[in-house]
Amino acid sequence: MLTDAAFALCLTHDVDRPYKTYQSLFYALEERPRYHLGTLRPGSNPYWQFEEIRALEADLGVRSAFYVLNEPSLFATRPPREWLQVENLIEHAGRYDPTDDDLADALRELHEGGWEVGLHGSFHTADDPERLEWETRVLESVLDADVVGGRQHHLKLGPRTWEHYRANGLRYDASLGSRSSAGFLYGYEPIRPFDDEFVVFPLTAMETALPDPGADFDAAWAACEALVDEAAANDAVMTVLWHPRYFNEREFPGYRRLYRRLVEYALERGGWVGPPAELYERLYGDPGRDSVDR
Repeated sequence: MLTDAAFALCLTHDVDRPYKTYQSLFYALEERPRYHLGTLRPGSNPYWQFEEIRALEADLGVRSAFYVLNEPSLFATRPPREWLQVENLIEHAGRYDPTDDDLADALRELHEGGWEVGLHGSFHTADDPERLEWETRVLESVLDADVVGGRQHHLKLGPRTWEHYRANGLRYDASLGSRSSAGFLYGYEPIRPFDDEFVVFPLTAMETALPDPGADFDAAWAACEALVDEAAANDAVMTVLWHPRYFNEREFPGYRRLYRRLVEYALERGGWVGPPAELYERLYGDPGRDSVDR
């Protein structure tokens, strides 16, 4: 598939929560109180990792994709019976607006620096093409550029989500995958569900599906190394997801180091490394909107 590289590694980040808020109290009770509460201090924002990721990737000579969420208000859009459900309160804690000045500036800096900024379709857009289109247009207005593709929040796909993506002018989706299992679950090549220009890049590994590098770095690295070796042996397209908050070493020790080592090893093995939109262009041509029927 790739004529000048042994395989491809697509780097992606789902921007679920760039601000740490009261959901940390819940996670502290469920997971690691020392980390979650220790980083919840006035003036501290450990989930804002844009600069750190840019610096790490620039140092390695690679770029990635950041998928941006524009989640509707729980209280404005959902029935009252859902307002006090714990899972909904946790899910909507830290909700953000990509048009806010600080975040919009960060997204434009990424775009201007060669990173891809894509869509992270909110939970109900899998079955709501109007909302999906609205979120896409808002993000494009922030960037003053076309959005090429994206990934659905929580990897949620409906029976017609890809049709909605294609009708919305998007060229690819990266939602097909698992939060709990890593591997080439859907084969080694991108999928073309409509036998046209629209492409699906399956997710090979989310960081949460790997062994915890803070507990056993060697086991986590062995899993990543095996995936890269499998990709190289099969001329595969591999896609990984690291949520930005996992680059916060105090709260998620080992994940930043694991990500760096993964990228370095992929480059050593002769792989192409970058964002899905750039790979799309290399494989299928210019993903511009002019040739998309909308």
